[in-house]
Amino acid sequence: MADKRIHAFGDDALGEHDAVALAELVRTGKVSPGELAAAAVERARRVEAELAPVACEAYEQPRSAPAGAGGALFGVPTYLKDNVDLAGLPTGQGSAAFQARPARRNAGFADQFLSTGLVVLGKTRLPEFGLNASTEFADAPPVRNPWKPSHSAGASSGGAAALVASGVVPIAHANDGGGSIRIPAACCGLVGLKPTRGRTVANGQGRRLPIDLVTDGVVTRSVRDTAAFLAAAERHYRNPALPPLGLVEGPGERSLRVGLVLDSPLATTDEQTRRAVEETAARLEGMGHRVVPAALPFGAEFARDFTLYWGYLAFLIAATGRLVLDRGFQTRKLDGLTLGLRRRYQREFLRTPGVLRRLRQAEQAYAGLFHEHDVILSPVLAHVAPPIGYLSPNVAFDELLDRLNRYVAFTPVNNVTGGPGIALPAGEAANGLPIGVHLSAAHGREQVLLELAFALEAERPWRRIQDRQDART
Repeated sequence: MADKRIHAFGDDALGEHDAVALAELVRTGKVSPGELAAAAVERARRVEAELAPVACEAYEQPRSAPAGAGGALFGVPTYLKDNVDLAGLPTGQGSAAFQARPARRNAGFADQFLSTGLVVLGKTRLPEFGLNASTEFADAPPVRNPWKPSHSAGASSGGAAALVASGVVPIAHANDGGGSIRIPAACCGLVGLKPTRGRTVANGQGRRLPIDLVTDGVVTRSVRDTAAFLAAAERHYRNPALPPLGLVEGPGERSLRVGLVLDSPLATTDEQTRRAVEETAARLEGMGHRVVPAALPFGAEFARDFTLYWGYLAFLIAATGRLVLDRGFQTRKLDGLTLGLRRRYQREFLRTPGVLRRLRQAEQAYAGLFHEHDVILSPVLAHVAPPIGYLSPNVAFDELLDRLNRYVAFTPVNNVTGGPGIALPAGEAANGLPIGVHLSAAHGREQVLLELAFALEAERPWRRIQDRQDART
């Protein structure tokens, strides 16, 4: 396929506005929610054939909060990821192993998401059960990166990132169990904040697991959209165990201690990504922050333990699919990654007690990082987004697992420990793909991350996909 950037920006009701700006246009009567929805649907149809980001549509009957509920982002069109129940729509989990049926009721997070005023037009594609770091499938078209369609859009919120990056909507739901908000944000040049565990309404199934890795949030094109979403979501539910967040509206004034991490015990960061992180460190120093080298207190054993827990999740999916998902669930139709992780867990399941103990202890080690640092700066990924096929579930399992470990070498720490992390656009690879950097903070300190993100965005606004001359509009 031609490798020109693909976007749907144009002279319609959505324009080039972010979600905050669109909500203001709705509030002042300059545009209606219906006009915004119609424009988003038209944009989605323009990119669908080439990017394949949508799992199911609700174009004829968009979902929103009850009439009169309002919300800070009232009237702004969006999509929900296809692993969260929304009444009347199927939840397919990206899998061919079962036939998804319409959900009977909303998941708790879906209600929180709708409470912000967002209007859901459909659901976005994810790799099977969100286990892969690229939104690719054994027997279906992949989700492609709008910046370079021959390459991965990341995962597991790859469909969401493709829609936001290509201009279909300004904001979309994403969730993160190993980097699945931050990875596609980095691949597609977006802002992606994984909140502290418990900041948003927890998934019902996750609460029953030994360690709940998954936290819900959004991917956006502006920092203020991410901040506005979290503030609006907090009005629906605020976790009393965390400090209140409120609406963060700009850079902070305090000088921060920034710990710089360039490599992971699992992988050496590629030169282009390293340069983007080092340039970000220099920018932070120029703003008056103190940047010093740091080291993550997690090594190869952490990675092995995370992989076994990842396999444990695949084992549970296969073992309970008929009970939880559908009576017609067929294990043999799971993809190669899910089945490979399951087999690996079955071989090593006796390690489970020790793995769980060490992973739970990791939270204390993570907290210790922030005795000396306010923020940790690192890559999001060890190398630039790979071509489609590199992380396909059809790759031999041992090779695929090795590739994943050498790619996703930073983000899982925040999932195991529950700490917040944000991916921000920070550079451009030689092939034109975005490169992201990652900021981590102590539990409950999303405000620090958002304030730094505001400062970086103001000092050097993100690249825009629609600015390049050869982009096809």
